[in-house]
Amino acid sequence: MTPAVEKPRTFAWPWTKFAWLGLLIAACYGPVLKALVRAWDDPDMGHGYFVPLAAGFIIWQQREELRAIKPRPNWWGLVVVILGGIQLIVSTLGVELFLARTAFVVTLIGVVWFLGGDLMLKKLAFPLFLLFFMVPIPTIVYTLITFKLQILASQLADAALSVIDIPVFREGNILELPNQRLSVVEACSGIRSLLTLTFLTLIYGYFFEKRTWLRVVLFVATIPIAIVANASRVTMTGIMTQVKPEYAEGFFHESTGIVIFFVALFLLVLFHQGITRLLKFRSARRFRRESPG
Repeated sequence: MTPAVEKPRTFAWPWTKFAWLGLLIAACYGPVLKALVRAWDDPDMGHGYFVPLAAGFIIWQQREELRAIKPRPNWWGLVVVILGGIQLIVSTLGVELFLARTAFVVTLIGVVWFLGGDLMLKKLAFPLFLLFFMVPIPTIVYTLITFKLQILASQLADAALSVIDIPVFREGNILELPNQRLSVVEACSGIRSLLTLTFLTLIYGYFFEKRTWLRVVLFVATIPIAIVANASRVTMTGIMTQVKPEYAEGFFHESTGIVIFFVALFLLVLFHQGITRLLKFRSARRFRRESPG
């Protein structure tokens, strides 16, 4: 006789409660979500459309594991829902878009905690955290980061052009070349590639790396990689303008941005594979050293 295979036990989710709370959230956050989707039309937030899709796909992949979790409602989740509502009211009165939009994510976290319990919240922690990446960063922070990135890209491009003997004089974010003046404006600061690259790095780390510390290393590594990649783009533009000044704008300038972004993504993957191989090599060498004979 063939032994019967025991199916994993599954539990019924509180779909009715989820539906009611979903309707209430949609009613409360409808205008905020509508404005948020419009904000994704900004080139700096083009990845915003993919954030909820990626989070939803991760949750769908975990559906069997989630069904095996017995819902244990936690009333602290209701407190978080209420705090999210207060945050929405305060931010609406103060016309603070960032707080209003993040209040939606805070409320979702509270709903999951309230209806599903601690284990459910822990299981969905990553996709819920991802949702913060669909919210544009505050204008003050954006301006501060963008300006610093503009200056840094200008400095690195200045140094690189000087190394290859192209005369250049830098004043702030302006590069004076023999037959062209380059201005590293906000669109060329690299903030766009930095935001998108950090989001993609989180997704990549989730699917291709199980060690938490290495995921953090990859996430941190996106910052220097994105900065160097953008500075390389400015440097390439400076070099090409010595051949033809028109290359500083238009199709060529836009296409180099796309190419450099994928190069940065490739470098990140290469960096991860390099660390992984190094760790395997060190582990194998330690095993050979400690093994008898």
